[in-house]
Amino acid sequence: MKEIKTDALWGHLHWLTVLAEQGSFTRAAERLDVSKAAMSQKIKELEAMAGVSLVQRTTRSVRLTLAGEKLVEELREPFSRIEQSFFSVRDTAGPLRGLVRVTAPVAFARQQLVPIVGDFLREFPQVRLQLDVTDRIVSLSSEGFDLAIRHSDSLPETHIAQPLCETRTLLVAAPGYLAQQGNPQTPQDLARHNCLYYPRGVESPRWTFATAHGKERVQVCIQGCFATNNSESIRDAALQGLGIAMLPDFSASEALKSGLLQQVLADWQAVEAFASRLWIVRPWSAQVPRAVTTFAHWLRTRFVDS
Repeated sequence: MKEIKTDALWGHLHWLTVLAEQGSFTRAAERLDVSKAAMSQKIKELEAMAGVSLVQRTTRSVRLTLAGEKLVEELREPFSRIEQSFFSVRDTAGPLRGLVRVTAPVAFARQQLVPIVGDFLREFPQVRLQLDVTDRIVSLSSEGFDLAIRHSDSLPETHIAQPLCETRTLLVAAPGYLAQQGNPQTPQDLARHNCLYYPRGVESPRWTFATAHGKERVQVCIQGCFATNNSESIRDAALQGLGIAMLPDFSASEALKSGLLQQVLADWQAVEAFASRLWIVRPWSAQVPRAVTTFAHWLRTRFVDS
């Protein structure tokens, strides 16, 4: 039997893992920036050296054989460690660089994060930021995100979480609405107002309030013509004078500063509505790129004391 030089296999094996990840020769070739013919030839060479079929080819896609699946599964961890080691070494040298993928809630991203992110990119011009703006709770590890900004009181135990800043829930309304409909003096007064709210399942909407010292708690059944699961949309409806809205402070702050909205029932604190804190969350990893840790630290310096 002809002796196989294992050092000639590394490229072939890496290409097989990319083929398994991409699911087709065409996409794998694009990922590796090679031709489809070169990709196919490399896999044929690997199968010849292994003496067993590793890939089942069809007209539309490729599937690994049992032998191919076993090989790729055993290769995944060592190749990942090699990649992490290389980027870790490169990361320590020279200026800060690399791609940081971030996901953040819509209102916070649009109103608080995007207006300042240019300062970070000017300070670190070789870093690239990719921002996913969504109110959906995404899986960081499976969707490839380095960081998430989460507005939540419940965080996954398998992740590293750092507090970004405290938040408050506010009641707000347009001055025109209050002038026409009156300014409520107690939470009970809200029952006769048009309330703009975030729906919570199929239950009838209720808002709960506590006094400043938390000694008194009041729950009010509310009703209104508009409900949505996005705080910016609720804010925009309030700006149109449609009613009284319950919002996280980061969604209402600019409109309050400009006088387009006014706070309602300032002596009462809404509870059991939105979370009381924003967090920076990242998956646990033994090696974290320097660009990721730097961006997280930069965010905290901008928001913790703001």
